[in-house]
Amino acid sequence: SSIENGYPVCVMDGTLCSNMRVAAVGALAADLLAKKDAESIGFIGAGEQAKMHLLGMKTVRPNLKICRVAAKTQEDERVFVESLKPLLPDMEFVTCNTVLEDAIRDSDIIVTATSAQAPLLKPEWIKKGAFYSHVGGYECDYKVIQMADKLVCDDWGVVKHRLSTITRVYKEGLITDDDISGNLVDILDGSRPARESDDEFIVFSAAGLSYVDIAIAHDMFRRAEAKNAGKMVPLQEKMVFEHENLEKYVEI
Repeated sequence: SSIENGYPVCVMDGTLCSNMRVAAVGALAADLLAKKDAESIGFIGAGEQAKMHLLGMKTVRPNLKICRVAAKTQEDERVFVESLKPLLPDMEFVTCNTVLEDAIRDSDIIVTATSAQAPLLKPEWIKKGAFYSHVGGYECDYKVIQMADKLVCDDWGVVKHRLSTITRVYKEGLITDDDISGNLVDILDGSRPARESDDEFIVFSAAGLSYVDIAIAHDMFRRAEAKNAGKMVPLQEKMVFEHENLEKYVEI
């Protein structure tokens, strides 16, 4: 809605905005925190968030050559590959037949994007220097969080009130506020360091910030407006007391 007069400006489905936001923020974190020469990425989960994440990660790390994916079913893995291979023809896709460990070992970038509430990702699978984007709720073993050299969030003040693994570890007293390396904005403005060595294992945990969805939606709207796309629908053209002959419709 308009910030000037409150009138509705646009109605759109928010699913695409949200999926793009999750992937874009994860990719921004990877750009700051993943190794520059990362060549392999491993996914636990093969849904829309995972697919979007691969596009985002490939954008910031074009050297990515191998994508391994493990999901709940082999069919989910197959659909993941069939959806993305035409978009990323230079990438080698490996389906792991639901074996999660096979997707993670030797991966420079790790993404868990599931609806599970279980410690799916194990610390012994993770290679030195990996970057881990924790997308969902409770998806990794507590030790994965505890072994990280850096813990970064989109907004720790929001994350700590959610139900992600990092929040569980925090609430159980296994980490403190001082163990959080910073928010993305702190790294972007230079007040906190990004990756400092190739050996660092870095975890990024995002709560998901709605104002970023709105920013993406606004950009979508402006692009559609410029191309005369979409459909004009009169939602509210004027205030109720500006209508003529209002007495015909009001009973008191």
